[in-house]
Amino acid sequence: MKKSILIILIAVFCINVFAGDKKPQKFIYPSKVPATFDASRLSRVDSVLERLVADGVIPHAVTFVAHKGKVVHHKAYGKQDIEKNIPCQTDNIFRMASQTKAITATAILTLFEEGKIMLDDPVKKYIPEFANPQVLVDFNPSDSSYTTRPAKRDITIRHLLTHTAGISYGNDKTRKIYDKAGVPLSPMMSDGDITLGEAVRRVAKCPLQHDPGEAFTYGMSTDVLGAVIEQVSEMPVGEYFRIKIFEPLGMKDTYFHLPENKQQRIVTLYEKPTPNATFKRNEKANGMYQSFAYAGAKKFCSTGAGLTGTIEDYAKLCQMLLNEGEFNGKRILGRKTVEMMRKNAVGDLRGEIGFGLAFDDYRAQFSHRSILSEGSLRWGGWFGTDYVIDPNEELIMLFYINVEPFNPSFDMKVLFHNLVYQALK
Repeated sequence: MKKSILIILIAVFCINVFAGDKKPQKFIYPSKVPATFDASRLSRVDSVLERLVADGVIPHAVTFVAHKGKVVHHKAYGKQDIEKNIPCQTDNIFRMASQTKAITATAILTLFEEGKIMLDDPVKKYIPEFANPQVLVDFNPSDSSYTTRPAKRDITIRHLLTHTAGISYGNDKTRKIYDKAGVPLSPMMSDGDITLGEAVRRVAKCPLQHDPGEAFTYGMSTDVLGAVIEQVSEMPVGEYFRIKIFEPLGMKDTYFHLPENKQQRIVTLYEKPTPNATFKRNEKANGMYQSFAYAGAKKFCSTGAGLTGTIEDYAKLCQMLLNEGEFNGKRILGRKTVEMMRKNAVGDLRGEIGFGLAFDDYRAQFSHRSILSEGSLRWGGWFGTDYVIDPNEELIMLFYINVEPFNPSFDMKVLFHNLVYQALK
């Protein structure tokens, strides 16, 4: 009898151990706030966001917080369209801009895992126009002429992933050079026949900000990665994303260009340049900021800033990375690849904060400045979207709005981070 009880206890122990090790493969929506969060304190998220909407600080917002796979908070606030009085819904589609970059990094790493590329391969191996890169020396603003010198080294895939290639989005000098070369600023500025491949070839003709590997310069490096994906996979990058990432993870609402039957779900993009301004529809670039996701030639799939989607779709990508490469019963990346992705890969080039192969790395030097755990990963998008992956707390948290320009008197993303973490038991 004692032996039987012992066997049962061992079996229960083993079940609990293995269950505890199992990574969540689906999001669980509990009927009440999980015991790991203080429900009363968590309600501050609602009261604060409802007040910000009522006070005209934000037009809308959608949240998504999951702890160990259990959805702690997933709500919508405000209006999808203020003028038409359409309420914001949790399944609204948002312009995610630079949140596209982590998806592109994931895609390039699937090719790395298949042995089709190496991270220290020179980019010229796949896009010959990047042979003999030049570094900007002098620039004449009167006629946009410039002088260059040969770069000390070739640009590599790793340089592109870490934004150390020297390719920018354009500052006072390089933007004029890019404009002269016909390089689009973003998908919102390209309603013509230009494709990703052509845009990248134009970038290759422009000088670098600095020698590859010697500084952190945020820019179109991730678009270059998209062109590499197309060359190596021999398929359009949108199709590659769909096959390798979107369908396996169940990301059914994420696109470069929205199908007609989903266009009514995209939120209106507003602008609010000062804290006291009222919301106005963003009609910049002849309305392309507003409509690039569903209008225009639809030929430029910007792998740096072109995707739109729902917050839950992107949460699936975040959970996959938190799960060390697997979600929805599908393995997208190997455990060690994700571990490499998370590590600070730029040394001190960004000061206290680090950068992995796709996102901020909250290393020890930066941890005193944030409520996020050391080792947390964070990035966002130009129009107001933001995400955090916290491996230490097994937590993901996302906050979506679409306002640009947006200059509140406080940091919106940090406010949301604080409201979530203060409720964690």
